[in-house]
Amino acid sequence: MARSELTSNNGAPSEPGSTTPEAHPHLPSVHVAAQTALACRLAEQYGRKPTMNALRKAIADARTEKRPLTQDEAAEAAACHLAAASASKLKTVYNLTGTILHTNLGRALLAEEAVEAANRAMRNPVALEYDLSGGRRGERDDIIRGLLCALTGAEDATLVNNNAAAVLLTLNTLAAGRSVIVSRGELIEIGGAFRMPDIMASAGVRLTEVGTTNRTHLRDYEGAIGPETGALLKVHTSNYRIEGFTKAVPARELSALAKKNNIPLVDDLGSGTLVGLSPFGLPDEPTVSEALQAGADLVTFSGDKLLGGPQAGFVVGRRDLIEKINKNPMKRAMRADKIRLAAIEATLRLYQDPDRLTERLPTYRALARSLDDIRACADRLLPAVAAKLGEDFSVSIADCESQVGSGAAPTATLPSLGLAVRPVGAQSAGKALGGLAAAFRSLPAPVVGRVKDQALIFDLRCLEDEAGFVDNLSSLDIEEGAGGAARK
Repeated sequence: MARSELTSNNGAPSEPGSTTPEAHPHLPSVHVAAQTALACRLAEQYGRKPTMNALRKAIADARTEKRPLTQDEAAEAAACHLAAASASKLKTVYNLTGTILHTNLGRALLAEEAVEAANRAMRNPVALEYDLSGGRRGERDDIIRGLLCALTGAEDATLVNNNAAAVLLTLNTLAAGRSVIVSRGELIEIGGAFRMPDIMASAGVRLTEVGTTNRTHLRDYEGAIGPETGALLKVHTSNYRIEGFTKAVPARELSALAKKNNIPLVDDLGSGTLVGLSPFGLPDEPTVSEALQAGADLVTFSGDKLLGGPQAGFVVGRRDLIEKINKNPMKRAMRADKIRLAAIEATLRLYQDPDRLTERLPTYRALARSLDDIRACADRLLPAVAAKLGEDFSVSIADCESQVGSGAAPTATLPSLGLAVRPVGAQSAGKALGGLAAAFRSLPAPVVGRVKDQALIFDLRCLEDEAGFVDNLSSLDIEEGAGGAARK
């Protein structure tokens, strides 16, 4: 053949690689399947090339399985394939785990004001690095510098794309090729086996450990300071607690020692917060302003944890040190884009009205949610969930303990309530609960809970969209007898 096209029984050339009805009388050619009304709609929605590829796959699968296939069935199979292939990998989920700032589920939810600001920045040109008053190039940090300084009491501020980057950039700027002293009890490991010593090595500084795992004294720091010391580093142990026979040097004492030796003190707060946590029934974490008042020269903290904004890493403190950081060539590689800056600015502005913070910022709204409100939610949802699961599972309201998550207040919990789902009868509890959890995760908007005490627990502290949750359940179908994967 001079050309790769094949000809179907109506004389029209078919797509390369297609099959004629004469060769396979129970299979349509790709060309014929492409003429169906559904296939034409698919081509409009997804494009001609993806649609033809999906039709080829549908016909090839039928040929491999030696089953007949009409052109309409080929189009329907192509539609299923295209829908699955085009679905976003970044699915929205219902976080019913009881962890408010769940790292694996994206941490803080943004306030509506932040979402609107990000949308405006995406849709329009913005004065990102443009000084409108002078008509010349500006600095993107100016967008949030004034707000950060006003809220923390810092002389100056800058930001990068996350707190690990903030620590890395700060140490590289202050102490590249030199020693940084840190307590052995503060050499934390954060998510994904990412360790503080690794960050320090990447920053090009030499780690000098002092003290022991549970006890470090001021004299340990004093004995380690030498001509090659570039900085003292204090790390807030935000994701664990050492209790019992312990000793840590307060930041105020470390600050005095640092100033005496003319070296900077960097306080890495990790999560970081601008407000106290005691009003929410949690032990207070050190706020950024408190860390600065205690004498830290620079404080680093996150944007997407207790701050309640998008992912970012902030560095606040002495103006001369911030200026050095901003001159580091690494800063450009870590900078935030216009969308993130817009959301950060809008989030920080909410802190100017602290009386309404729990109404407008989702993180603090979840922290402040009352047990009565959660119980009312559980009462409303229980009948709908029980009706959907049927007789194979029992559903009851259960006491829960919510946690902040993402390294904040690691040993503290908040009393909460949730729905506890348990298998009924002789079926294996482990298998049934595993299948049930998978079924909920397979919903159009996956529902993520946790298995505990022979039950699948859905902590309701973070659930606000009750109507959407109930509508979502309409797609849940449990395989008979064992809570298998969801199917439609």
